[in-house]
Amino acid sequence: MSESEPRASYPQDIVAIFHASFHPTQGNIVDWSLKASDDLSLENVEFSVLPSGLHLVEQDVVYFNKEGHSGVCVFRKRKTSEHGHRGFRLSSLGILLAKSQRPRPWRHIRALKELISIIYSRLEVSGILQPNEEDWEPARVFFNERKVRRADLGGAGDWNGWSEELDNQEFDVPGDHPTFHLSHLLRILGPSALTLYKHVLCRRRILIYTLPPVEAACILCQVAADMCYQDQATTSTVSSSSSQTHPGRRLKGKSKEPINVLGMVTLTDLSRLEAEGRHGRGWIACTTDAIFLDKPSYYDLLIDLTTSTPNKTTRPTFYTTKTVTPQPGASRSPTHRLSTIRFAWSDIKLWNELERILQLDSDNPSSHTCCGPSANSELMAKSKSITAWTDAWRVYEDVCIICAGLWLGSWRGNSTMSYSTANGAENWGGVRLEGDDDLTLGHVRNVGASDTISLAPSTNKPMKRSSAMSWSSGRETTLSPSITPKGKERQTSTSLVAEEEREHHDGQLLTTLSLLQTFHANTSFQLSILDHSCHVIVKRGWKDLLSVIFGYG
Repeated sequence: MSESEPRASYPQDIVAIFHASFHPTQGNIVDWSLKASDDLSLENVEFSVLPSGLHLVEQDVVYFNKEGHSGVCVFRKRKTSEHGHRGFRLSSLGILLAKSQRPRPWRHIRALKELISIIYSRLEVSGILQPNEEDWEPARVFFNERKVRRADLGGAGDWNGWSEELDNQEFDVPGDHPTFHLSHLLRILGPSALTLYKHVLCRRRILIYTLPPVEAACILCQVAADMCYQDQATTSTVSSSSSQTHPGRRLKGKSKEPINVLGMVTLTDLSRLEAEGRHGRGWIACTTDAIFLDKPSYYDLLIDLTTSTPNKTTRPTFYTTKTVTPQPGASRSPTHRLSTIRFAWSDIKLWNELERILQLDSDNPSSHTCCGPSANSELMAKSKSITAWTDAWRVYEDVCIICAGLWLGSWRGNSTMSYSTANGAENWGGVRLEGDDDLTLGHVRNVGASDTISLAPSTNKPMKRSSAMSWSSGRETTLSPSITPKGKERQTSTSLVAEEEREHHDGQLLTTLSLLQTFHANTSFQLSILDHSCHVIVKRGWKDLLSVIFGYG
């Protein structure tokens, strides 16, 4: 494609498309593929797109990585009466993207879902569930339209700052971007999310254990990496004032690239995980294989999502790995063990800032169920019946937040609803912070930095687009809604729905940008301290004694 040709209406960054299925006698196989280059290997990719346990769900989306190529696949479980298939067929249609600074496989998910529906619907009409060469014609058209044509991918792999990234309407469909789930991630993990943030910042090896469906865990991998992406992507093309205002504050280490998002991994990736760990870049992945729980030497942090269920208020459990002194005479004794890890009291100050931002869209119910299963009346009724003492760990966690808040002087409990379940168990944990009660007007303060995001008074009108939402570090940015005069004519139901969706997207965009800016400002502040060589004086007092008693020394 020449420079004079118009850009396509979809990204052209795909290097391979393939179909994997479960064979009754051969196991997982790749039964059809199309590649831009014969040098690209698809060996063992069938295990990543068909992980163990996926037969328990009807459909799913799996993110993965194959030799540095990011990929995504759409899984389907189809009923069949064919002999040897045990009543159903398991298959996935996936793609691999070209290597770039910022691969975005989620841009192809909707089209991939439509493609697999077209192919499988034709097979159901014919009564033959095994596709032949003619049945793959829609997939060939899909690949030819989106395959790589230019070395620079037509800008599909560039990164120009979070404002353009999240408000890009050229290729992205509003709400499809994984980073929009950042607020939901923080609500699920609670203050322990800062433990994940610190491990990502330090480029550690992070593994997430989950049960099917796996799409939420794959999104969690991408969102966790995005918390530090701006500070780790040293080769970023972004031309913001942050690099000019704070030169040399980007993270330095063995790797100049951000932490590697591996997505779904299986037992076939054990040797690969060992090799990735030696590069110093760090990685974050998810798995459904429980045997990884017995192999703590392969990772530094384990997040067990199976301990958090929709009908309970428990948090996911965090484990860190610790070395074990080998016993004399025991040749096969374990070298590492898992140890439960919780948030530190020093994290509370940053968590208070994040929670202040989360309150901005707390009235939007759709923002709390973006990754979880669809709510039903039975679960909703059960969640409302949960009392404050149902889960001892949740009570322990909330008491720690109160104590740490009082310790830091950042908690204000002048209301009976600060810690109360009077209006349902969902209110438990709503810490009241200092500042105005009206959280639609105020400032989002970034911990330890002078960066400030001003939140303009809220109205019920849709906000302006990215031109009013661009922000940079080191200066104040105003996010103001556009005021639309009330018309005398009644709006149609279609326009009302479109306006509500746009308003929801703008509110979600505002919250996500604010959270990312808070993480960036905190990281920049910590790096600025490390840049200045100073003499640190450590003073011991009664607070340090209590820290030792409560295990936060």
